[in-house]
Amino acid sequence: MPKLLLALLLLTLVACSKPQDQYAVFYVFGTTVEVTLRGTDEKQASAAFSALQQRFQSMHRDWHAWEPGHLTEINLAFSEGRKIDIQDDIAFLIRRSQALESATGGRFNPAIGGLIALWGFHTSDFPIIGPPPSKAAIQSWLARRPSSLNIRIEGKQASSSNPAVQLDFGGIAKGYAVDIARDLLIEMGIKSAIINAGGDLRAYGGGDQPWRIAVSKPGGGVIGGIDISGDEAVFTSGSSQRFRQDRQERYAHILDPATGWPVSGLSAATVVTGEGTLADAAATAIMVAGKNDWPEVASALGLDTILVIDEKGDLYMTEKMRDRLTLESDNDAQITIVILPES
Repeated sequence: MPKLLLALLLLTLVACSKPQDQYAVFYVFGTTVEVTLRGTDEKQASAAFSALQQRFQSMHRDWHAWEPGHLTEINLAFSEGRKIDIQDDIAFLIRRSQALESATGGRFNPAIGGLIALWGFHTSDFPIIGPPPSKAAIQSWLARRPSSLNIRIEGKQASSSNPAVQLDFGGIAKGYAVDIARDLLIEMGIKSAIINAGGDLRAYGGGDQPWRIAVSKPGGGVIGGIDISGDEAVFTSGSSQRFRQDRQERYAHILDPATGWPVSGLSAATVVTGEGTLADAAATAIMVAGKNDWPEVASALGLDTILVIDEKGDLYMTEKMRDRLTLESDNDAQITIVILPES
């Protein structure tokens, strides 16, 4: 996760276009997190925003992959072959990651922190300028085959049989964070809210006034919108904003654990499902799977509402996404409806 500049930029409640909406902005996980509460009075909203601020701060401190904190201590212990006490939320992330790594055939693998560091992507400052790591360095990393499946949890402790395992939850942390935020708000009696973490979000309780979610084009613009009236997460993984630039060559920040190199073939993947944690990891795995294999990954994860965009800008979507997505009238991309294989 990028460097924390956690601050409640707007704790004073501001009336939005609808008088009953309460709105606050946080900066956390290297992105802007916008939270809107519907049908909530100022006293209740103020208490909710204060609770979210504290929770976001602890998440960032404990889950950061390269700034000193709980996760870096865990990674050091793994590299030294030691057991270490872990917090409950880290244990959840490890166990969930292990299941997702297995289901996606290794396309989602949070144990590749060493590879991410090798590429220089442990930073908040993009783009990165300069050549990629050497092929020899990448091959050396690949030979060690780090996997979240190398991690063992016993009681409150974790250890790794592979010292190359270095956890980086950048492909799942935002999803888990919006899920936690959603649960906290519901516990506090908030009946309708949207938590938008840099375009990745969880919304619930839209009711008669659905939340309208814009689906962005890689590089800018909007493809269309999705209405949410129940309880859903919408997550997009893309290769256009964070990258390494070497002269004319651009290397996306999303890395394929099987090759050690950035993904190719797709420029973005959007997933709609009932859980942010799953949506976040699935969008990453689909990008890694690429243009030919992404339906297999979606099916393995039990997902059915997906949009992918290839490097030419053409759209591929499932039938359920076609039914949900209202396209902009000026959209002229080629559209292909994809029938998912049976899981």
